[in-house]
Amino acid sequence: MVSERVSQVRDIFLFSCYTGLAYADVKKLKRSEIVLGLDNEKWIYTSRQKTDTDSRIPLLPPALSLIERYRSNPLCINSGLIFPVLSNQKMNCYLKEIADVCGIHKTLTYHIARHTFATTVTLSNGVSIESVSKMLGHKNMRTTQHYAKILDKRVSDDMHSLRQKWNGKTSLF
Repeated sequence: MVSERVSQVRDIFLFSCYTGLAYADVKKLKRSEIVLGLDNEKWIYTSRQKTDTDSRIPLLPPALSLIERYRSNPLCINSGLIFPVLSNQKMNCYLKEIADVCGIHKTLTYHIARHTFATTVTLSNGVSIESVSKMLGHKNMRTTQHYAKILDKRVSDDMHSLRQKWNGKTSLF
């Protein structure tokens, strides 16, 4: 059976996979920072601790479910925070334990969640690099571009589709 602490670490890690928030930003995330956006959907309106840059992130359904799971948590109620976040060191220690149990042979750290959001959740699904940069709270597009370099597979797939269109044709024009 999974302990409550390990479940919490898993949930908070997954929340960052769906929002791109860094550890420090999830740790300080308040209930008051979940607001209705211009599209009448729930968004996170916060400021990145590292860069003091505004970050606005539309919430995906899995992230909303995770928020709801901790709505009645006594620590969250008393603090006004979204999650009962442990120290970064303890989070990473529990993530290592989770990786071992799941047979993941890569060092699992909290920062991987932010990386997952940038690559797997957003860029790989066609979200523009400009939007990803804005959600991550980057001041400079170059910071975001290093995530995009990892997506050569997407470029390969896109070009494969284009090659298929060329089959049997001498020109697309």
